[in-house]
Amino acid sequence: MTPHFPERMTPLGPINWIGFYTLFAKEVRRFLKVWLQTVAAPVISTLIFMAIFALSLGRTGRVMGGVPFEQFLLPGLVMMTVIQNAFANTSSSLVISKVQGSIVDILMPPLSPWELALAYVGGGAVRGMLVGVAVGAILLAFTPVPLHAPATALAFMLEGSVMLSTIGVLTGIWAEKFDQSTVITNFVVTPLSFLSGTFYSIDHLPAALHWVAVINPFYYLIDGFRSGFLGGGAHGLPVLAALTAANLALLWWAQHLFRIGYKLKA
Repeated sequence: MTPHFPERMTPLGPINWIGFYTLFAKEVRRFLKVWLQTVAAPVISTLIFMAIFALSLGRTGRVMGGVPFEQFLLPGLVMMTVIQNAFANTSSSLVISKVQGSIVDILMPPLSPWELALAYVGGGAVRGMLVGVAVGAILLAFTPVPLHAPATALAFMLEGSVMLSTIGVLTGIWAEKFDQSTVITNFVVTPLSFLSGTFYSIDHLPAALHWVAVINPFYYLIDGFRSGFLGGGAHGLPVLAALTAANLALLWWAQHLFRIGYKLKA
């Protein structure tokens, strides 16, 4: 007779740690196997951004936010890289699995919806933070920037990587082909990251456009991360608490879609 397990139980216990770790490790190894594409390429792209802006504006002695432009730009570029890579990892992984038909191999094992969501999000967050740390280490070698509050910078980097990794999961579940996933990348993630104060202070925006930055959640991620280096900014426990609440809501939504099998089960 087949034993009956309550909804939250798996044959391996209340939490299937082995299955969770296996899926998480799979996601990490997936992007590490092609590290030239997933780690080295974003690092090089960000270095090119830094070089272009430093050569075009940095030598003019331009000041932004009360500091030299290169110091202002560096944290923004790092967080932008974290955002884009965390999103790309989870969205591409799920879309590839659906297109290849291997998503059934993920859904069949005794993994709960929360375990599935957290394993995917964890893998994406690792990639985002790994690329961010690599970019930051290389840029700091050429452009020294003071580290005002390391814990603040780390907290905002973690919040950003988890948020965009979860949004990537939601996108991957919704998208049925790569074209749909690319739409979110090109028309949501990239514009929001570029218009979030990465390359400029929002104080320089016309008053009529100031609201565009204020309603952009990426602005608070980048500004908070920058404050960990330079001080000031819209950082602090209230902003971190709001970002944490938003991440928990996104994670609940992701596990709910896994639970109901939205666009995952035939």
